[in-house]
Amino acid sequence: MSAIEKNCVVVPVDFGELSLTAIATALEYVKSPNQIHAVHILEALQATDPAMIWNTLDDEVRKNNAHKKLEEVLNQPEHQGIQIYVEIGHPSEKIVDFSQEKNADLIVIPTHGRRGISRFMLGSVTERVIRFAQCPVLVLR
Repeated sequence: MSAIEKNCVVVPVDFGELSLTAIATALEYVKSPNQIHAVHILEALQATDPAMIWNTLDDEVRKNNAHKKLEEVLNQPEHQGIQIYVEIGHPSEKIVDFSQEKNADLIVIPTHGRRGISRFMLGSVTERVIRFAQCPVLVLR
């Protein structure tokens, strides 16, 4: 095994174009796609959300829908074997916790590259993942 080969790579996926780039990059670090754990994080529904008030949508339905969408997005021959997960919670916390659960060697995460006051106002999931992750984090722009 070379110095850059990894046994477990976590890739947070938000269905953006950069997420597919992150998957492609992660494939360069593993021997097999089944060593990649693609995870999508859903924000928890707020108690005032109409879907919660009228009980028209629950977390399991949301997770199933997101899982199906991930399967569609990763329905390419080179992606066969990638493990797919959907979690609910705060994105940066869930990514860090998930990476620790999987004993990840690497997190490959895309960023939108916000700068200045925009980054300050919106916060940065990527920045918090870098700060709290127990493994190396590769940030893609």
